[in-house]
Amino acid sequence: MLTEYIRLALGKAHYEILPEGEGYFGSIEGFQGVWAQSDTLETCREELREVLEEWIVVGLRMGHPLPVVDGVSLMIEKIA
Repeated sequence: MLTEYIRLALGKAHYEILPEGEGYFGSIEGFQGVWAQSDTLETCREELREVLEEWIVVGLRMGHPLPVVDGVSLMIEKIA
């Protein structure tokens, strides 16, 4: 489930070429604070994945609500 969530989230990533040869910027809409900047597109993608993974771990640990991506949720439902 985690792998699928990450795959789907990264599928929504948006990358931009920065002006004056400064490299690339990547972010994922709906994932506040998840972004990366690097010299190459491939490295930017790798860094964005790492940032997303860390963001998910912190979010789950802190009990923050995480966005549902294409019907996939990582929220743990409490059973009474």
